[in-house]
Amino acid sequence: MKRFVWADQHLGHENVLTFEHEGSPLRPFKTIEEMHECLIDNHNSIVRPVDKVYWAGDVVIKRKYLPILDKFNGRKVLVKGNHDIFKLEDYLLYFEDIRSIVVFPYRGVITHVPIHPQCLERESWAINIHGHMHAHKVMKEVYWEESHENYAGIFKSEDTRYKNVSVEQINYTPVELESLLLPKESS
Repeated sequence: MKRFVWADQHLGHENVLTFEHEGSPLRPFKTIEEMHECLIDNHNSIVRPVDKVYWAGDVVIKRKYLPILDKFNGRKVLVKGNHDIFKLEDYLLYFEDIRSIVVFPYRGVITHVPIHPQCLERESWAINIHGHMHAHKVMKEVYWEESHENYAGIFKSEDTRYKNVSVEQINYTPVELESLLLPKESS
């Protein structure tokens, strides 16, 4: 059994097709049906029925689209996001477990929204696998001092403790969980 993770599918959210990032469409699909087909095909091309998949929030925007979840392979675990607003019994038809957070001791934690950076200073939460940010990544300030005055200062750099698995970041395809967590030998 393999384990996978992804976030922000926004099934049934026609408006997501109108969102832009830096002047370009956030998602390259013409219709919601095309987006659904791509997500299902990409998912099922790597996830087998016995594999576990963590859906890190914002899965289905309109309740009538919940049955689409039956088309996705794997044993599903929902890590609830800000748009996952239906009753638990609605989700339990499709997910074997529903959580607000999933912790892999000494390796990482899955949430929907990125957690506060101080939380990642805990010994057991080294990596935060998250969604919510779609086209963005968590940044940190870095001080860089170069001998030439024009290069000294504070700059923004990607905070590598955060792994954004919003579908836009991962080519609309789940990612193997082990590739994102710290190796077991490090624990």
